[in-house]
Order: sequence, then structure tokens, then C-alpha cells
Amino acid sequence: MCQAATPTIANASSNRTVIEEVTGWLRIYSDGTVERLTPPGGEPFTAIVPPYAEPRDGVTVHDIPTGRGVDVRLYLPETAPHRRRPVLVHLHGGGFCISRTSWALYHNFYAPLAAKLRVPIVAVYLPLAPEHRLPAAIDAGHDALLWLRDVARGQSTYGSEQAAAVGRLRTAGDFSRVFLIGDSSGGNLVHLVAARAGEDSPRALRPVRLAGGVLLHPGFAREKKSRSELDNPPSLFLTQEMIDKLLILGVPLGDNKDSPFTNPEMAAKAVEHLRMPPMLLMVAEQDLLRD
Repeated sequence: MCQAATPTIANASSNRTVIEEVTGWLRIYSDGTVERLTPPGGEPFTAIVPPYAEPRDGVTVHDIPTGRGVDVRLYLPETAPHRRRPVLVHLHGGGFCISRTSWALYHNFYAPLAAKLRVPIVAVYLPLAPEHRLPAAIDAGHDALLWLRDVARGQSTYGSEQAAAVGRLRTAGDFSRVFLIGDSSGGNLVHLVAARAGEDSPRALRPVRLAGGVLLHPGFAREKKSRSELDNPPSLFLTQEMIDKLLILGVPLGDNKDSPFTNPEMAAKAVEHLRMPPMLLMVAEQDLLRD
């Protein structure tokens, strides 16, 4: 598993103090260590689901080191389709600072999705801020696309179990129809990783082609609060404090929420010269960041 994606647990010490905290989720100490927490009521969502090679409900799950500095989790349908299927690449949310691809929150969505649609899903273990601020997660998403290119070209080698999983991906996946999908800050990353790929020559990823992106209630925000931020109710996974603190911890030092990584107008302006794939934007009615 990618070390950067593993929660950093601060060592006990009486000589340090908490210098920043996101209630229930994150503490940063004066010695630079970071502690990631689970808030009360969050345990069913944050439980880690181990990979498994024996099919469960029509899907197997495999953790794969790509050799490109990023690890991925593969969701593979048990039954091979009659023809190659699109590939979904999942970029998780968490304000760039918390959450893991292996959380039950994601497993319970993507495992049934892979089985029902009979599509392979590649979930990326993203490096987390503030230890790894943006653009680290963008680079990881792009590295995952480069790994898909290697798989499509038959240029990846693994041990027996991992080789079998990657071989099934290569056989089942239509690499000319790769879709990025992400929730919350992962929705931002769908846009940002697509933009990163758009900066390169189309030949750089060939035969991989980004056919589209799905942004699930993305985490775009501005310094000036929107009406939905002021009026909509908070939830376990999104509060005003999380918006105000996590995004600042995620963007480069010195940036604020008007960064091109988070401000929707700035993000749009940054890609005006690029050829972007079509995007499907989905927004929850009572999401604080709906507007």
C-alpha cells in the first residue's frame, strides 16, 4: 500500500502541542506529526476492507503496486465480459487530507458497481496533505494513468497473483474508454488530472484515452462563502470547519480557497487552452458546496 496514503499516527510526547485541528478528523502537532482520527459514528465508513482474491458477490479486489510511486486497488468482475468494457479510475475525496481508497465507504460503492456494470475499476491510493500538498495527488492520478498505459501495452510485470489480476484488467478493459470518477475533493481531482493529461501530447497516454469524467459533489469552494455554505446543514463528512481548514491544508503553502485547485472560476480559466473530455457533474441538493 502506498506509504503516503497511510494515516500518520503521532507518537506520544509531552513536549508538543496541537497547532491545528479539524474536529474529529485531524490533528497537527508542533513537532510536525499528523494524527488522523475517526469521529464518533464514523467507524462503519472508515473501517479498512482488505483485498480478496476469492470472489464475493461477483467481484474480486486486489491491491497492486504500480512501480510508478503510486499504488492502486483493482475491482474486477468475476465473470469476464464478452467484449472489452470501459475502465473507471476512482480518485477519493477527503479534502485532500483524509480518507483512504480502502475505506468501507468506498468499497461498499465500487465493489457492487464493478459487479453490476461488469467494468474494471482502478481506485488510486492518493498521497495525503498536509504532508503531501497539491499537486502531489494530481501527480499520483496522472501516474495511475501512465500505469494503465503500461498495462495496455503489456509492459508491466508482477508476481503470480498480481500478474493474474493485472492480466484480467488488460483482457477486460477498453483503454480507449477510460473515465475518471471522484467524490468531494476527488471531484476536483477528476478535473485536475484530466487537465494534467491534457497538457501532454495525446500520444503520451496512447492507447489510453480519457473518454470522460464524473464529478460527484466536488469540493470546489471560494474564499467568499456561497449561500449554500451559509444555509445548508452540516453532516458528518462535511462541516464549515472542514471546508475552511482541510482545503487550506491541501493547497500549496501560501494559497487559499481561491487557488486554481479549489476555486471553480479559476479552475475553469486554467484549462481554457486545453482539450478536456466531457464531464458529468452531480451535486447533492443539501451539499454545503452545492452552489
